[in-house]
Amino acid sequence: MDAQETNTRAIFYNKIMDKKEQAAALFKSGYNCAQSVLLAFKDELNLNEEEALKLASSFGGGMGRLREVCGAVSGLFMAAGLKYGPADPKDHAAKTAHYALIQELAEKFKKENGSIICRELLGLSGPQGPEPEKRTPQYYKVRPCAEKVAFAAGLMEELLKQRGN
Repeated sequence: MDAQETNTRAIFYNKIMDKKEQAAALFKSGYNCAQSVLLAFKDELNLNEEEALKLASSFGGGMGRLREVCGAVSGLFMAAGLKYGPADPKDHAAKTAHYALIQELAEKFKKENGSIICRELLGLSGPQGPEPEKRTPQYYKVRPCAEKVAFAAGLMEELLKQRGN
């Protein structure tokens, strides 16, 4: 077991942390923003760790560092879809209700954070190339990502409580 895996396990076994704290801690341990949100809810979504990490791997940095939709928001949407999304392509009412839920979550995130677009949240002009930045103390000082991840996880946690599961 490597150091990152040990750290990840410690985060999950810490029952004192809520989902917001777990997601932020996962981000600070090196996972991308989408992975951090989705992984915090792996048990509630019946996902194993590897599935959650692979599923969310493409959405960090606003979709592969394209700086489009914030990865924390994408992780939130994935979690909501896995938990509450419709599976029947002909169930128009269920699709409509689910899209309304996703739009509501997006609006809550946007109201608190000003946008759901990564580059706008980070004050960037566009894509930054494919190579992820090194996670240094300076990186964490200038990036609001851990807070965005925590906020998105808080929205999912609130949704689970509201719906009783």
